[in-house]
Amino acid sequence: MSNNKIYWRGTEELEKDPSFVKSAEKEFAEELPIEQFLGSKELDATNTSRRDFLKFMGFGITAATLAACETPVIKSLPYVVKPNEVMPGIANYYASTFFDGFDYASILVKTREGRPIHIEGNKNSNVTKGGVSARVNSSVLSLYNTNRFQNPMKDGVATDWSTLDSEIKSQLEGVKAAGGNVSILSNTIISPSSLNLINELNSWISSEGGASVTHVTHDVVSSYGMLEANKRTFGKSMLPTYRFDKAKTVVSIGTDFLVNWINPVAFAKGYGKMRNPETGMSRHYQF
Repeated sequence: MSNNKIYWRGTEELEKDPSFVKSAEKEFAEELPIEQFLGSKELDATNTSRRDFLKFMGFGITAATLAACETPVIKSLPYVVKPNEVMPGIANYYASTFFDGFDYASILVKTREGRPIHIEGNKNSNVTKGGVSARVNSSVLSLYNTNRFQNPMKDGVATDWSTLDSEIKSQLEGVKAAGGNVSILSNTIISPSSLNLINELNSWISSEGGASVTHVTHDVVSSYGMLEANKRTFGKSMLPTYRFDKAKTVVSIGTDFLVNWINPVAFAKGYGKMRNPETGMSRHYQF
């Protein structure tokens, strides 16, 4: 099937503005003094010298190059004191964890000169087995999004971290002295270090009175219904896991478990192992 879509560079091309049509017929956007150059006395001579020939060729190649593209200016500055872990031209890999409230994966981040450029799965993970989803793999692009906030914001105005930290600290001290309560709203947190920080804050707030910290979690794609159903049915508020790498038959009813359900990275990795014609193909029934 051929692609018949037509894309316009602007309203001038869409409306076929006469000035735009006339300029579009030209190979170069600006007029080049070719006639003036060709009419020089040096090239009118019967015997053109080697110097004149090279002069003409250099002019033509330079004009075509400048008209074809504009090369960006790249400023490269050497290290004054080079970090020991950075070697120009040699990539470094760092083990990390990706979690955005929905997708989870144990990952390796490839960096060059401190810049992350690629994400791949960590094969040593007992959960994801080295698998990543398309969303996890492409998440590195968000680090270079120019629309990201460059500084913390307060009431829609940019501020700096030191000012923000001092203001929050003074307000927390006031709440602690008055015996008030602090509420923290976040998505589901699976990081043990982040949960420990919240517990330390609660211990500090409640150390001198009746103040306390309430942590409320809210997810755009919530698993509360499944947690509550398992609690009522099995007595435990937990999410199940499935060993698709051992399933010979899979029956799925209205569930996109390979992309958008519970732990799709691990599920897709296990599912792929049982879809091998050489070792045996599992049967999959989707409703």
